[in-house]
Amino acid sequence: MKKHILVSLKLTAVFIIICSVIYPLVIAAVARLAPGGGRGQTLPVNGKAVGYANVGQKFDRDNYFWSRPSAVGYNAAGSGGSNKGPTNPDYLKDVQARIDSFLAHNPGVRKDQIPAELVTYSGSGLDPDLSPAGAKIQIPRIAAARHISEQTLRDLVDQHTEHPFVGMFGPSKVNVLQLNIALDNLK
Repeated sequence: MKKHILVSLKLTAVFIIICSVIYPLVIAAVARLAPGGGRGQTLPVNGKAVGYANVGQKFDRDNYFWSRPSAVGYNAAGSGGSNKGPTNPDYLKDVQARIDSFLAHNPGVRKDQIPAELVTYSGSGLDPDLSPAGAKIQIPRIAAARHISEQTLRDLVDQHTEHPFVGMFGPSKVNVLQLNIALDNLK
């Protein structure tokens, strides 16, 4: 019995050192090699950071591509979903309100054409990306607001579409903040 307790205590001490000291130091060292040095990749405009590349930002003006709704108000300090199921009356009311708002700001779009990501929360509430379809459905509204041709905006979305890794891992996506920065740089 004494022999087993001693072995257990030794193993516990070894794993405490591995899990509490060595592993965090290795992860911190690897993070230093990542863009932003482990503190997140900021996107600068005129030398000033305007946001983080991997955290959703709120865009709801007609002359910008809108972001995916956030259950946490785009607050990166506390990510989370709404925790409301698809049959919850409050959830359905919220989704319907977002659909109504989207249709009011995007005349000519039918309800069945709206990609779900434009009216539902992501699991983290901080999703920075839309599908190419989610971006392209907004083109007529932005073209009218900015007096830019729809083809120019389609080309811009295509230029900022990230395709699946090795052509098969993950969906195609568009980072909304990067797309809106490029939109502001169009002259």
